[in-house]
Amino acid sequence: MQIDKTSIESKVREALDQLRPFLHNDGGDMELVEITDDATVVVRLLGSCQSCSMSMMTLKAGLEESVKKAAPEVKEVIAINMPETV
Repeated sequence: MQIDKTSIESKVREALDQLRPFLHNDGGDMELVEITDDATVVVRLLGSCQSCSMSMMTLKAGLEESVKKAAPEVKEVIAINMPETV
C-alpha cells in the first residue's frame, strides 16, 4: 500500500502546531523528523520535553491521538530521543 506522505505531513504539522503552545508553556517542543513508508511518524523532542517524565503521555495521549484523528492512516508516533523511563 502506497501512502501519500505529503498529505500526511501536512496533517501532522497541523497537529504539532495545535500542541505547540502547550509545549512552549513548559519550555518544550517537538519537531517532525520523518514519516516512514509504513506510516509511522517520527518526531524529535526538544527543550524540556527531552527530559520530562510526562513526555510519553504527551506523545501518545496528545500528539499521537491528534495525528490519528487528522490522518487515520498513521500507524503510530514515536520519538527518536524519548527519555529513559525509570
